[in-house]
Amino acid sequence: MFLKLVLLCLCLWRLDGVFGDDEVKSVSVRGGNFVTLNSVLTEMKDDVIQWRFGNENTLIAENNVMADKITVYDGGRFRDRLKLDNQTGSLTITNIRPEHAGLYKQINNEIKSFSVTVIAAGSSRGAQILVSVKEGEPVTLKMPFLQILDNDLIQWRFKNTVIAEINVTADRITVYDDVLDGRFRGRLKLDNQTGSLTITNTTTEHTGRYELQIHHMKMDFYLTVYSEISVNEGDSVSLNSGLTEMKDDDEIQWRFRDENTLIAEINVTADRITVYDDVLDGRFRDRLKLDNQTGSLTITNTTTGYTGNYKLQINRKIKRFSLTVYARLPVPVIISNSSHCSSSSSSSSSSSSCSLVCSSVLSVSHVTLSWYKGISVLSSISASDLSISLSLPRFC
Repeated sequence: MFLKLVLLCLCLWRLDGVFGDDEVKSVSVRGGNFVTLNSVLTEMKDDVIQWRFGNENTLIAENNVMADKITVYDGGRFRDRLKLDNQTGSLTITNIRPEHAGLYKQINNEIKSFSVTVIAAGSSRGAQILVSVKEGEPVTLKMPFLQILDNDLIQWRFKNTVIAEINVTADRITVYDDVLDGRFRGRLKLDNQTGSLTITNTTTEHTGRYELQIHHMKMDFYLTVYSEISVNEGDSVSLNSGLTEMKDDDEIQWRFRDENTLIAEINVTADRITVYDDVLDGRFRDRLKLDNQTGSLTITNTTTGYTGNYKLQINRKIKRFSLTVYARLPVPVIISNSSHCSSSSSSSSSSSSCSLVCSSVLSVSHVTLSWYKGISVLSSISASDLSISLSLPRFC
């Protein structure tokens, strides 16, 4: 009886050694790459090694040396992605995707556990997937795959604050649109099929870093909401800071285009206003004005050389503008082409037609000519880098 109890205790200890938890090794890999989870063995003898995945402990691969059999259960999410090393039992996952993130366990006489984090393509620490949208329009931050799994917990964060989440296990979808001064109120929509987040009626306050977290997977987005402004060449334009009054410690900088060239700044603490109108070949010379109350920037006597993106930075807050300056075209000339006139008659009716030609007289970088009847467009034509005049026929 005593011998049976000892054997029973030994068996229980061995089972605990097999199925108990040990130290978990963290592994990160970029989506689309491969990762190898190394087993505890340097060489297999009469071993049986199993690889299991997720909280459900699903068997995904097995190497039975005595039976001379290697099996990968790669249906569904792991299809054609699993490889077992027949010498060591190590597991390689190829073309890894975010849905492969999670807990992996290698089991033989002991357990070795791996927590695999998949960094979505285009995302890493210090880098984000860049998205931009015109102010007032909706934007969707898309999940990297198309199906939510049964045990998923999906969270969307803005500047480290949770703004929306899906808890599949609890069958619950929640948007926290009253956080952060209510800037998202009535604007957030979660897709219950894909987990993607849509922000409607965007404002510049929605510019910033968004983080998507699904269990072991994280994905970063940087959303830029820009104001779109257009003006005719020679006119003035004001880029509004959005402030009604500057604070004592405000520092305001205006930058131009992708070169991020500083063109104007206000340092309230130092009581200093500076315009750098000699930069960029002096194109802004004597044309920049800063409002010392609001920090708004006015550009006078604009030219097409001012077309581009402008960035306003107020301390750590950023606001962007897309300015287009249109060249002035001469009034199109309408010419009657009598050589196209013709007539026809029959016993019941007669008709005539002639061609009208609308012609520009300047070569410009881009131009569109259109015929209208009231507010309806009858026909139009566009061209870029013109070296000759542009004509648009219309028969009437």
